[in-house]
Amino acid sequence: MTAPAESTAADRRRWARYLVEERAEGAVYRRLAARRSGEEREILQSLADAESRHEQHWLELLGGEPTRLPRAGIRSRLLGWMAGRFGSIFVLALAQSAEARSPYDSEQFATPAMRADEKVHYEVVRGLAARGRRRLSGSFRAAVFGANDGLVSNLALVLGIGATGVAPGFVLFSGIAGLLAGALSMGAGEFVSVRSQRELLAATEANGAADANAADLDIDANELALVYRARGMDQAEALARAQRIVEAAQAGVRRNATGPIGTHAAHDDHEVVGGDWSAAISSFLLFGSGAIVPVLPWIFGLSGTTAIVAALALVGIALLTTGAMVGILSGGPPLRRALRQLLIGFGAAAITYLLGLVFGVGAV
Repeated sequence: MTAPAESTAADRRRWARYLVEERAEGAVYRRLAARRSGEEREILQSLADAESRHEQHWLELLGGEPTRLPRAGIRSRLLGWMAGRFGSIFVLALAQSAEARSPYDSEQFATPAMRADEKVHYEVVRGLAARGRRRLSGSFRAAVFGANDGLVSNLALVLGIGATGVAPGFVLFSGIAGLLAGALSMGAGEFVSVRSQRELLAATEANGAADANAADLDIDANELALVYRARGMDQAEALARAQRIVEAAQAGVRRNATGPIGTHAAHDDHEVVGGDWSAAISSFLLFGSGAIVPVLPWIFGLSGTTAIVAALALVGIALLTTGAMVGILSGGPPLRRALRQLLIGFGAAAITYLLGLVFGVGAV
């Protein structure tokens, strides 16, 4: 393919930019594929191959490799750097957002197949990111909740206590006590919560007792269909499934029953909920790591307004960071999530600080 006669210098610059972006995206998927195995590796490698096809399209329009090429965008370079150093979930979450904004929708020199590819790529990346989110969701939920709870609750505590005008040592002691009490409470609460949820899920798991005895059932009149109806199937589907199971069992073929609440679904639910000990330990450590931040100014000997301002600055940075991480992993705008975390945290701290001023024993 040669460049159309009506193409301009601006068109060629745009094609060159598309070329480097396709190369950068392909490199990201190849690096991710190298860190994965099995089906996920094959999917990521296929995405890289598709980006190579797009790359070849722009090379043909340009008439070969240009002597000078622009640099890839900062997002593509960041993804490439992260792909070689961090877990795929963060990279895939960012790549999902990037794939959602295809420039080819309004690009007259892109082929219909390329536009369709970009739409498919978004769904593929979204699916891969969803897998990672499911694996991460249990412990990540506990970790984010624990860290933010530690940041906000202990900031509110030390500001409220500090605003009363007590000695810096008392503020420090209150912050350390709040850290330990909150971390222990969070860890114990998460352990009980997740353990209870896993026990509840275990009670809903199907076992193979009914199917194991299917060969002895009457093929025309049996209660196996009731098992599937109890799992959510309608009457006709449940009866058809039961007849197939009985026929297979009588023929000497063992088949496992799967349904809306079958063993596989229950296993997936357990994976989403996460482990009780991992959730408890994550909550304890993350609450503690968050709760220590607002206490740091007093640990290093600051007091009064200086300590309060320093605590606000440190917690503000931490809240913005955790909020941005939540935004990245959820596929939402990181800045908006970061600002939301900041406003919530500072709002809670402002309330306790005002209460400390109202009920204080002296000026800070």
